[in-house]
Amino acid sequence: MRRPALDATFAVGYLAVALALFLARANPASAYESSVYAGTPTVVWLGFAFGLAIAVGTALTCRGRDQALSIGLGGLVVTSIVSLPIIRNYRFSGMGDAMTHLGWTRDLVDGELAPHELFYPAVHSFGGVFHFLGGVPVERALLFTMVVLFVPFLIFVPLVVRNISGNALAVGLAAIVSWMVLPINNIATHMGIHTNSNALFLVPVVIFAFVAYLRRRATVERLPLGISPFSLLVYLTGFALLLVHPQQMVNVVILFGAIGVVQFLAQYRLEDHPILEHPTTYVQTVVLGTIFTVWAATNDRFRSAVVGLVEGLLAEDIGAAAEVDEREASLTEIGGSLGELFVTMFVDAAVIAVVVGLFILVTWLGWTTMSREAASFVTYFGLALVPLTVLFALYFVGTPTMAFRQVGFIFVLVTILAGLALAHLFGGLARYLTVPGANTIASLTLGVLLVLGLMTLFISPVMYDPGQHVTDEKMSGYQSTLHHGVEDQPITALGYDPFRYDHAINGLEGEESLTGGTAASGEVDHEAFEDGNYSGAYFDMDYYLVVTAYDVNREIDVYQELYYSEAGLAGVERDPAADKVISNGEVDVYAVRADD
Repeated sequence: MRRPALDATFAVGYLAVALALFLARANPASAYESSVYAGTPTVVWLGFAFGLAIAVGTALTCRGRDQALSIGLGGLVVTSIVSLPIIRNYRFSGMGDAMTHLGWTRDLVDGELAPHELFYPAVHSFGGVFHFLGGVPVERALLFTMVVLFVPFLIFVPLVVRNISGNALAVGLAAIVSWMVLPINNIATHMGIHTNSNALFLVPVVIFAFVAYLRRRATVERLPLGISPFSLLVYLTGFALLLVHPQQMVNVVILFGAIGVVQFLAQYRLEDHPILEHPTTYVQTVVLGTIFTVWAATNDRFRSAVVGLVEGLLAEDIGAAAEVDEREASLTEIGGSLGELFVTMFVDAAVIAVVVGLFILVTWLGWTTMSREAASFVTYFGLALVPLTVLFALYFVGTPTMAFRQVGFIFVLVTILAGLALAHLFGGLARYLTVPGANTIASLTLGVLLVLGLMTLFISPVMYDPGQHVTDEKMSGYQSTLHHGVEDQPITALGYDPFRYDHAINGLEGEESLTGGTAASGEVDHEAFEDGNYSGAYFDMDYYLVVTAYDVNREIDVYQELYYSEAGLAGVERDPAADKVISNGEVDVYAVRADD
């Protein structure tokens, strides 16, 4: 493509994205949205799609400055999608851990908590900084923190691949795969204020520092005590990752340790190989492992997590099998299936994983044209997947949530390797077709996978779960209930324990902060509720029942009255034991009296 035409193409692409952002901002969410995809105007998605189509095509065909512009365009589109809760003026997003993190941040801002008192204080500290510097509410500051921590993933994945191979096609393909955001699986990793997931997006930064340490010999630029500046960069990025979430720090230590084992074995098995010329990772593994151990050993949350894992391994019917069976039964009752859900949520990740797995195999068999230097990194990452997968298996048996968080880290490595794998796949295809023909097939294939990946970036009813948009009305309804309700009267909800709202509104440092597993808050008994026994639906106690637009959408529209029916909800209105004490259009709160 000639220079004027290429410049015009980029200009049109960036302009389309800018107009899409303007229209998204001009159409804020005016009520609860069960799907950010459906709630955002169609014309916004058309602008994003147009910009992304240009980015995919030019990332494959352009080189140098032009490829950087194409990667920047694609990254801008994906970052814009991630930023939609901010752009469209959501009060907040996330109803589980995100609420607790909001409470901790509120405690930091109010001076009730010091950063060092948290096990992983980075996200909360960033939120506090943005709150004070920007003069924005804490909720918005945290959403902004989510976006800031996401951007390094899009930047450093292609940079890592560039540092490993220098193949421009591999760099472009790595960028495209990074736009799929494969580490997010919406089972245990989420696009939101979720520190474990937020930490995943910083892992490529640590890996970039590691690759720089191995590839760039610092024989002259030495720091005091002979420390390599690139080694120091590994320590600094690793410690930053620890402050965001320690589980991903553990995975980095395992990664470095596995690579150290490969280097150790290479000294005895190989005579002439690039691995023998790389500086060893023994010291980095020990130092990062020691930092983690010192940081974690004195923390109660870490000890509780270890105890929970051990108990899960030893207990019967606690692991993933029981949880999968339960969810499969529920899906079947509402007309879905695990197979359908798998295709919706994981088909893009599965395709990329298969390609990467085959690429690792053919690389070890010596069937690729890759340089020995680049192939050594495939060996490093490929063998490191073995202990990482073993840890996944242990989590899967003991604590399934941790297992799917582990999958998130594995897919960070898969994303990096995918750039190299796809470059060899489509580069080989070009020998049988033509370069334009191979690029066309690559663009169409990756375009489809991109759509599948981005349509499951946020939770939505397509995954049989409504979005976790938190509106002003919802926060106001819970705040009024918590602050003006009868003291010690429990607060309940439909299908979940609402104690997290107390965290978000009042923080966690108060003496009467609600916690899960107590009678002070909880879920009403759905069988008693459906039988019309509202007075006896919560331990025969007087209680407040909070019904939100989210609850109605989930129970009636998404779950198709599996647990709570429309008739059951309507019955509360007529029951003489239930008085509606709050109603603001999105939240109804009932004071329900127990039977005398």
